[in-house]
Amino acid sequence: MGSLRLEGFEKEVDGRLVKVIGGGAQTEGGRSGRTLLRIQIAAEVDDVRGEYTMTFSRRGADNAAVGRAYAKADVAERFSALIKALTGEEPRVYEKGDGETDIVCYREHLEGFMRYTELAEAIEKWLEETSRR
Repeated sequence: MGSLRLEGFEKEVDGRLVKVIGGGAQTEGGRSGRTLLRIQIAAEVDDVRGEYTMTFSRRGADNAAVGRAYAKADVAERFSALIKALTGEEPRVYEKGDGETDIVCYREHLEGFMRYTELAEAIEKWLEETSRR
């Protein structure tokens, strides 16, 4: 795990050029008392620089790992391209009526993110801490 580096990563996906500047991940306590995983990535997508943050939590009876981010439609398109470039998996994108977009990732996205040195340790720690034994 963690054999690739975020910094300097470049890939074209769906006609969009993704250039990652850096990133990291950390665990933190949420309002409900659950431990959350926050992944933050600085990147340029189509020459637009942005800071992208996704928060993972455990959900449902099966304790599934689910990541969510909210963004305006134009930012959501760039964020989706970033996620697909890094993980190889397209996130689910849901447009809400208020102009916001809900971006949702699952376990397969986390596994993709775990390939990067800057993210692997925090993700592995979070998965271990939040698993049901």
